[in-house]
Amino acid sequence: MRLEHAGRIRTASKECSAACGAAFHLAEKCRFGASGVKTPEEDGPSLSCLKARPTKLKNFSSICLAIALALAGCGGAGGQASKMTSFSTTESPDSKAELFSLPADQMAHIQIYTVAQAPMVRTLRLSGAVAYNSFLTTPVITQVGGPVSRILVTPGEHVRAGQPLLYVASPDYSQLRSAYIKARDAFQLADRFYKRAQDLLAHKAIAEADLEQAESNRAQAEADLQSSEQAIRVLGIANPESLVTNPPSPELPLLAPLAGEIVERLCSPGQLLQAGGTQCFTLSNMSSVWVLVNIYQNDVAYVHVGDEVTINNEAYPGVVRGKIQYIAPALDPTTRTLQARIEASNPGERLKKDMYVTALVRAGVIPNALLVPDAAVLRDTENMPYVYVQTGNNQFARRMVTLGESQGGKTQTQSGLQAGDKIVGDGSLFLQFQNSLQR
Repeated sequence: MRLEHAGRIRTASKECSAACGAAFHLAEKCRFGASGVKTPEEDGPSLSCLKARPTKLKNFSSICLAIALALAGCGGAGGQASKMTSFSTTESPDSKAELFSLPADQMAHIQIYTVAQAPMVRTLRLSGAVAYNSFLTTPVITQVGGPVSRILVTPGEHVRAGQPLLYVASPDYSQLRSAYIKARDAFQLADRFYKRAQDLLAHKAIAEADLEQAESNRAQAEADLQSSEQAIRVLGIANPESLVTNPPSPELPLLAPLAGEIVERLCSPGQLLQAGGTQCFTLSNMSSVWVLVNIYQNDVAYVHVGDEVTINNEAYPGVVRGKIQYIAPALDPTTRTLQARIEASNPGERLKKDMYVTALVRAGVIPNALLVPDAAVLRDTENMPYVYVQTGNNQFARRMVTLGESQGGKTQTQSGLQAGDKIVGDGSLFLQFQNSLQR
């Protein structure tokens, strides 16, 4: 009966709306002034307007009264129709707690669910940003001074350890090369003198003091040679002997200290570099990245080093897994959050620096959580969650709830319900519509 009554109201509303439209059209078309004569706003009078134009003020007043009554009827029907919908914004707070009944033949449209306690995995959603793994990231700094002659790589390029990145035309390198060759030659000469002195002493041709002097000269020359070799090796030249065999050149290659990706270039051709002070590139192994997340103060007790984390972002499908490696010892005084560092693998290098991500941390278990189906939770015009509770065989009432975590199609309720309460699961939208019809 209620559905049939609702249909009649909708039909009457449509007919009244059509009448209202015609009345508005007539009023807009004719535009009468206070004296009952058509105003000059319209360029030329139409025939229908001339026929409808009243000749007396009394007739015009009657027409205005009829139009006003029609408009009032339209508004009343429209307001009644708006109250029929489940999205009405004219609900009063008192009406939300009222009991209402559902006919027995319509109970099949809803499903009754009994609220029960069950263990639930506590999952924390933490927001964070991607950063380079500092253990696999290094600035590339030249060890010699001089202008850049050639640059061999570009940002985004993957390089291997020991690969040349650029060449520097360095006078410092030329001096080191010259010092090494001189020290090498001096040692060889001192070594020959020492061996000759040993032979002469064996034949009683020289005094023992001459042999000791030759031995001292050889030791000093060897020390100078070793010092020159170490200076050459610091520049990345593993075999200093190649400086003697290869043709001389003022250019020195800057080698990659580790394998990875060129993520930043900080120099240009012709730029004058300072030895040990000018950074030329930033090199990072992007197969592993850090995710820096912020933990709220009330969740700090549930997060520990070693907890597994699932990371997802809006840019790519799928998830990335990692572990919490470090938790800061102090809170940020501005945000009142604690920063944690997650180390995660980066397959396909999909995670980029400064990309915003969401980290899901498994932080223990909630032993006695009150769970309800996701379909049971509705929201009112103020976006506050509520459920329908069964108070009798076919009687129901709204009850406001406070929600907790949601996972696997179930939502935790922190207040508003108790174990054993019967609520409406599937079909809650149907019940909401029936409730709006009974108001």
